Amino acid sequence: MLLPVNATLGIVLAVLLAVAAAIASLARLGHSRAIVVAGLRAAAQLAAVSYLIGWVVRALPPLLCFLLLMFAVAARTAGRRITRNRTWWWAAVPIGIGVGPVVGLLLATGLVPPRGLTLIPITGILIGGALTATVLGGRRALDELESRRGEFEAGLALGLPDRDARMEVARPAASDALLPGLDQTRTVGLVTLPGAFVGMLLGGASPVQAGAVQLFVLVALLAVQAAACAVVLELVARGRLHRVPLPAAEGE
Repeated sequence: MLLPVNATLGIVLAVLLAVAAAIASLARLGHSRAIVVAGLRAAAQLAAVSYLIGWVVRALPPLLCFLLLMFAVAARTAGRRITRNRTWWWAAVPIGIGVGPVVGLLLATGLVPPRGLTLIPITGILIGGALTATVLGGRRALDELESRRGEFEAGLALGLPDRDARMEVARPAASDALLPGLDQTRTVGLVTLPGAFVGMLLGGASPVQAGAVQLFVLVALLAVQAAACAVVLELVARGRLHRVPLPAAEGE
């Protein structure tokens, strides 16, 4: 049974958002205002997207523009989460490398037809997964380079190139970006029933069909997130994506 879109739904959502903000405030988590803003933004954005999708699915050019908009917003969001300097735009690379080949493979094999109502949600899920992996991997890698600068300099003293010295410090921390996806895949059906599965059931699909779609989404996400994490780690190790000051060899 689908949720009714009425005043009751709006009231319940408002109460849940207020409770989330109140808990964050009382526990001094420091994000109570951000929770409220995020909830209001989500409501406005989903309302706009709900009307926009009905238009963009009718023709290829607006569909492609909408997918590019999704990618651009994800790259901007990920980049600004990782760093505030002008290197933020490099965050588009791991997201693109992670999502592009997977979507291309799905289209080439016919598993995902080139229709807006299918392509938009699948691509959106994959972009969202790549965004998460890029942010977590990039932030953790740069945090480690800042807090363990001495180990980086010790690697340089041993004769390691800058890239290899950064990689030795950043790789273990950046790999933690894969943990949310791994945990979700390991516990699916036992701890959680993810959105694709529930959505298929609510849409009238059989449990077997819903399970197949959810498995497909989870495995595709693992591939996308692994690629995004590996690429963002490489960008950090090569100094393309950095903060100021960046740990580096003398005279670099």
